[in-house]
Amino acid sequence: MMWRVVVGALIDYGVLTGDLEEMLAAEMGAVFIPCGLGHLIGMDTHDVGGYLKHCPPRIPSSGISKLRTARILEEGMVLTVEPGCYFIEALLQPALADPAKAKFFNQPVLNRFRGRGGVRLEDVVVVTATGVENYTLCPRTINEVEGVMAGGVWPPSVDEAPQLYRRWVTLDKQTGAMVPEPAITLP
Repeated sequence: MMWRVVVGALIDYGVLTGDLEEMLAAEMGAVFIPCGLGHLIGMDTHDVGGYLKHCPPRIPSSGISKLRTARILEEGMVLTVEPGCYFIEALLQPALADPAKAKFFNQPVLNRFRGRGGVRLEDVVVVTATGVENYTLCPRTINEVEGVMAGGVWPPSVDEAPQLYRRWVTLDKQTGAMVPEPAITLP
């Protein structure tokens, strides 16, 4: 899904041209997304235990092999969800030299992004009995980011992105304690 979304956006922006399904089959996602979607968090930042003996094995396909777990998520597990898109020369050069991939690049548009690095949005979530709680409370929508950059108040009084399942906290003015709002349930 992450490959589909990112490669689709690269088509929309004109970096890539052609059929999305053909690009996915050619593993164009791995050119721009060299890491997995996220990882477990626990004793270490990139916690171990994503592939246990009773879990499906790691898929050897490029890009997908970077997924850090095949475990069934259980209540209480904490993990990251961190889609990204990068313009890394060490990945672009082999793709541009491969006729199966090179045909999809719109080089004049691609060249505008080269040397710029990339972007990754990272959320830390905990799995609950009814869904997830997102512990990352930074601005995410365009309006939120622009509002904060213009000196606006954060967090906002109204959540513009309920689909992020953010777990807001408020300050109890009597005790000074941070009080979490009720947990969010997935539909």
